[in-house]
Amino acid sequence: MSRGLPLLHRRRILLSGAIGGITCAAVAVGAAMAGQDGGGGAGASAGAAPAVRCPAVAGSLPEVPAESRAEVDRDLALLDTQMAEADKRLATSRGEGGPDFVRNAVLGPLADKRKSTLDRIAISIGRHAEKPVGLDSLAECTLADGDAGTDTGAGGGPGSGAGPTAAASGPAGGEAASEPGAETGSGRTISCPDVASKIGEVPAAAQAEVDRDLALLDTQIAEADKRLATSRGEGGPDFVRNAILGPLKDKRASTIDRIELSFSRQGSAAPSGLDALAGCSLTSG
Repeated sequence: MSRGLPLLHRRRILLSGAIGGITCAAVAVGAAMAGQDGGGGAGASAGAAPAVRCPAVAGSLPEVPAESRAEVDRDLALLDTQMAEADKRLATSRGEGGPDFVRNAVLGPLADKRKSTLDRIAISIGRHAEKPVGLDSLAECTLADGDAGTDTGAGGGPGSGAGPTAAASGPAGGEAASEPGAETGSGRTISCPDVASKIGEVPAAAQAEVDRDLALLDTQIAEADKRLATSRGEGGPDFVRNAILGPLKDKRASTIDRIELSFSRQGSAAPSGLDALAGCSLTSG
């Protein structure tokens, strides 16, 4: 028995060592797995798309007349919606396009939409009080981290010449952009429905304003044509739709809205069906 005790003791020591080794191995494996999970979370966080940030508008407005309050409130809510849509577009478009994609397809279109909405706010206030000036300076937005991000391939803040896109509102111009060569703009021009012939008789008091907006429609087409000609080779197959036709549609829709408002302000019925004239397409040059 005296010789058996040391042997039993040795066996207990060996068994304890084995259990300890297994426990250490389990702890090591658990730590490694935790490290992998933590690393994955960090990578996901690091690769998260930046968010769009825009200047606040409500605090920059003068006192809003009671008669304009409902309309201004709707437009302020629309500004929030536009920014949320741009954020969603930014998050779902990672890896698309070239180095100017974010500027052309997210920030540029957002700036154009905001400018149109800010114009409506100024006009609404101006009907019943002094029209505010300088709201256009609040149209441009940036990315929250000050960097367009490597995943999105942004080239920086919104460019004044980069047209907004119809990223949130959907493609414009039908299937023209998906046709061979459409993305390069080779041998193609932009064709838009005529608006002047569809508005009918214009109230005399609204004639000057309507004429300015009709001229603006022509300018918008000319700018889009120029953009089409100078952007050959940029972006992917959806470039023309996202960076030219979509933004043009948004600009035309806002200008057409102003034409309708010109009629309404004079107590005349606005022409119907003008909204359908906003979209444009590509034609062979």
